[in-house]
Amino acid sequence: MARAKPALEHARPALAIRYVAALGRFARQKPLGAIGAVIVLGLLVMATFAEGIAPHSYAVSIAGARMKPPSAQFWMGTDNLSRDIWSRVVYGARISITVGFATVALATLVATAVGVSSAYLGGAFDIVVQRVVDAWISFPALVVILSLMAALGPGLPNLILALSILGAAGASRVIRGATLSVIANPYVEGARAIGAGHLRIVALYVLPNVLATILILATIGLGQVILAESALSFLGFGIPPPYPSWGAMLSGSGRSFMYYAPWMALFPGAAISLAVFGFNMLGDALRDVLDPRLHGAGGAPR
Repeated sequence: MARAKPALEHARPALAIRYVAALGRFARQKPLGAIGAVIVLGLLVMATFAEGIAPHSYAVSIAGARMKPPSAQFWMGTDNLSRDIWSRVVYGARISITVGFATVALATLVATAVGVSSAYLGGAFDIVVQRVVDAWISFPALVVILSLMAALGPGLPNLILALSILGAAGASRVIRGATLSVIANPYVEGARAIGAGHLRIVALYVLPNVLATILILATIGLGQVILAESALSFLGFGIPPPYPSWGAMLSGSGRSFMYYAPWMALFPGAAISLAVFGFNMLGDALRDVLDPRLHGAGGAPR
């Protein structure tokens, strides 16, 4: 035991050095992906520590500070109700991150269950499921979301549920294709030959080999969900007031006072664009790194 402890202490710095070297290699090979990762990390920090980062509450009105332009005191100015826009943008990151991660987690779970089961079981089950998915995808996305939100009503859980139902369909098709590629490999046939059960094959051979595809879909889907949540909030079907949503900040007063106080619409719009850019660039870089079919393709680093 005395010898094992020093060996473990020497192994930890070596492991940390390997992680740092891997991150440095990723930043050199995928600079846009590294920038996206920094943006995503910043959003996570803002969402987690919003109370410590924001100088004011998102709903508090500051006396004598109506529609003040950006300054040293108010970094992004104030709105028509004398609220600090920087504080509202910070708290809006919490809304976007919560909706994004919860929606992607639920949609990915449903898509994985549908895609893997459809490809693995095959036959009539696969045909029926895929026809349902085809019908699912054929409806216009905005019409489906607005119909669901009108039926369910506004609120965070209903918004997550509506976006998850819509997002799971397209992802299930991609996961089904990856599963079909995996189950055609000889090691799956070998597992069946030695008597492995279906659950064991799916858990030990199928899911680990489609995990990279699932991770890429989830990362790229985060940007799309944030954009969809902002669009719904802009239309009035998202998070109800007084909670700050970037899309809601663009609508209403942000749109009404755009000519007199352009910062009221500029900074929430920039936050939406930056968040979507960060998640898309990170997802694109992860696809290049995790997808073995792209290794050695000779593409320029991104």
